Parts: sequence; C-alpha cells; structure tokens
Amino acid sequence: MIVMGIDPGLATVGYGVIDSRGMEMQLVDYGTICTPAGMKLPERLDILYDSMLTLIDRFSPEEIAFEELFFSRNVTTGINVAQARGVLLAAAYKKLRRLFEYTPMQVKQAVVGYGHADKHQVQAMVKAILRLKAVPQPDDAADAVAIAICHAQTKDYTREFRI
Repeated sequence: MIVMGIDPGLATVGYGVIDSRGMEMQLVDYGTICTPAGMKLPERLDILYDSMLTLIDRFSPEEIAFEELFFSRNVTTGINVAQARGVLLAAAYKKLRRLFEYTPMQVKQAVVGYGHADKHQVQAMVKAILRLKAVPQPDDAADAVAIAICHAQTKDYTREFRI
C-alpha cells in the first residue's frame, strides 16, 4: 500500500511517501512544498492546493495521513497554518477519500514507542525503520515520513483515525 504522510504548514509543507507491505516498509520519496513569505495568503494557498494535487497524481497514494495541528503561542500563525491545512485536505479529498489524521503524540508513540519522544529520537527511528543511510531532510519532510510510518503501523485501527 502506498501511503503519503503530510506535515502541514504555510511556508513549508513536508511530504513523505512509503510503500508498506505488512510490517515491511520502503521509502518511495520525500520532500517539501514551499511558498514565498512575501506572497499574499490566497496565492500561497493556491500553490499548496495545486502542489498537493500534483503530488497525488505523481505518487497515486492509496491513503493519506495528516498531522493534526497543535499550536499554543502565536494564534495568528496558527490560523494561517490551519487555512493551509484546510486547503491541503480539500485537495486531497478531491482526489482521494481515504484521509486520516494523527496527533504529534500519536505519531511519536507509533514510531518510537514513547509519546513524548523528542525530534531526534523520531528521526533516528525513521532512519532505522526504513533502513536509510541518513535522516530525510529538512525536518518537515522527516516529520511527514514519520506520519506515513505511523499510519502504516496503525493500519489495523485506521477507522478510528479517518477524517
């Protein structure tokens, strides 16, 4: 099963694509979608929408897993990221109805076995699980790969995480 993980953002969206066959997983690709900071919000959202459709066409995932948003400090930034996540969800829903979401703690629990793991522990496990020579870069892409792994490892319970 081809699974795409998405780490939503406005400036940078991470994506990771894995091929999951049982507990055996292989990295297909990873990367980021970036939008310029000086651009108006609707233009940035349009880039995200079109880029998400392009990624889905390119990789033909069977399921897409998103990380839920968590923000506690800057509400204005959080609102913009939430708008970006909404556009990404809308684009994904247009192409594929099998969408899922996980909290950061659920991703850490599934990948590391500890819901309060730090970023380096998650990245080390991503590298180990997929037998990679190096951790995917940048961090947004590594996070997206972790989200895809989380989804693949919880596939028996996906109904609970379906959007």
